[in-house]
Amino acid sequence: MHVRPLPLAAALRVGRPSDIWFKPALSVVVSIAPPNLTLLALGRLDLAMYTMAGSLCALYAHNRPYAARARVLARVVLGMLGGLAIALVTASLTGNALVLVTVGALLAAAQKALCDATRLGPPGNVVLTFVSSAALFAPQSLGQVPGHLALGLAAGAWAWLVCMAPGLLRPHGPERRATAQALNAAAAYADTRGTGTGHARARTAATAAVLAARQAQLTGGARSASARPALAHLLLRAEIALAAPADADPERLRAWARALRGTGPVPHDHDGVPTAPEPDAQEGPAERLWHRLVPLAPLAARTALGCALAGYASLALGIGRPYWALVTAAALYQANLALTWNRSVQRVVGNLAGVLVFAAVAPLAHFGQAALVLCCLAFSFGAEALISRNYWLGSVCVTPMALLITEFTGYQDPGDLVTERIVDTLVGALLGLAAAVAVTNRRAGARLGHALAAAERARERAARLLAEPHPAPGALEAARRALAAALVELRATADAASGEWWQRTPPEDGVDRAEQAGHRTLAETVRRQGLILEGRAPGPAADPTPADHTAPHHTTADRAPADDDTTEDLRP
Repeated sequence: MHVRPLPLAAALRVGRPSDIWFKPALSVVVSIAPPNLTLLALGRLDLAMYTMAGSLCALYAHNRPYAARARVLARVVLGMLGGLAIALVTASLTGNALVLVTVGALLAAAQKALCDATRLGPPGNVVLTFVSSAALFAPQSLGQVPGHLALGLAAGAWAWLVCMAPGLLRPHGPERRATAQALNAAAAYADTRGTGTGHARARTAATAAVLAARQAQLTGGARSASARPALAHLLLRAEIALAAPADADPERLRAWARALRGTGPVPHDHDGVPTAPEPDAQEGPAERLWHRLVPLAPLAARTALGCALAGYASLALGIGRPYWALVTAAALYQANLALTWNRSVQRVVGNLAGVLVFAAVAPLAHFGQAALVLCCLAFSFGAEALISRNYWLGSVCVTPMALLITEFTGYQDPGDLVTERIVDTLVGALLGLAAAVAVTNRRAGARLGHALAAAERARERAARLLAEPHPAPGALEAARRALAAALVELRATADAASGEWWQRTPPEDGVDRAEQAGHRTLAETVRRQGLILEGRAPGPAADPTPADHTAPHHTTADRAPADDDTTEDLRP
């Protein structure tokens, strides 16, 4: 058994902003403003909670190609309305606070599990939980529910249009950004020459970036098809750099990445490197949702228990809005306990600073309902502008925005709101973290074993194809993609397991050896494909890694530990 230290300073370290921070920031403002200003003109700002549910869907899927974004956003709107419907119907049927908190906790657990299983991405489940939990405590009758849901649907449809609109001008923008990120990541690995300090972490990051870029190109849809061959060509350049980092030119890779960031044509490489055939989008049967949900059972249990305890404690203390404590607990849970601790620190610091900001802004917001709406819009922009740098910075704006939303139905005493929010923040963080400690994730070690086995199977399949003089068309490409995905999954699973308390230390040496072997085979497949695409006929290649894995392996010193990593998804 090994108890790992939980850092404090690392959790608050401010990083670089996201490359596209302005996109969700502007989208959410444009999505919120028309519905809220319309309600303001009609004198019905009390209904803004329901339009906000749909408007906040504009926070999602900004890193996805537009064809995929359309589908994901539609599902987010439907998921948001589903949670809202359950909450409103429950609120109309009972006023028992214990029942409401229990339903809220179960909804939060379901939302967390589904968002993680579908790999929805930032801001994840927290926005969904905030909306459904607040709706549970909104006075409601069954007859009002359809109308309130219609408001949410109309605002959600508007948010969908706002997020899809940039595709009219730059239909392949997300694919260009993903390819640029892959080129920059490959350049960072090339800087290490494959052996320098931090090379293992840089290699893993570059492999993941290349995999994400390829997926973006596959899901780009018909409107981005014209740019796809040139983007695939540049992506192959990144893969060649991964295969031979000592021979790559990092500055040239970065120059291509900079060109992709602009609005000009996709840059072309004139060195005659062949472009890999575009892989079939149907890479095999999709992993069943159930298979992704089962490993998330401990995380869902943590969420349900922590949210319930936080809500019950808030009720016991006489707080009028127990959903604040419930949402605080729901916002904490990350892939492992170490990251959950980081988020707890960030949440508390950000919320405490945020209530001070609210206290300073409240007199201005109370000048009139128009001032209230404008302040809410300003904080929504600030939250998205800051949250990618660190979660606590975004919370400095999210907290006053949430407090201002409660005043859409009428002004309240700022002192009472500040006091209740501070108490609920501390209660939610303490009990939420306690639930994370109490509910251990014993499956983390087993998942790591499965990931190791999957990576070895993928490596062996690629090695067998490398040994053939003429592998079947597309077989080597499919094997290469499968091996890259398995290596990325192995590293993510190992990092998640390493951040859990009260369990056996993961076998880092075995992970390191598997990664070394897998990346050597992956590099060989890229070199072999280059020969095939040029029309040359290579002879059978030897298995680049002996079965006994006796090759030297890097140590864990090559990587920063996962629980000291502040570059995880910092969105709420």
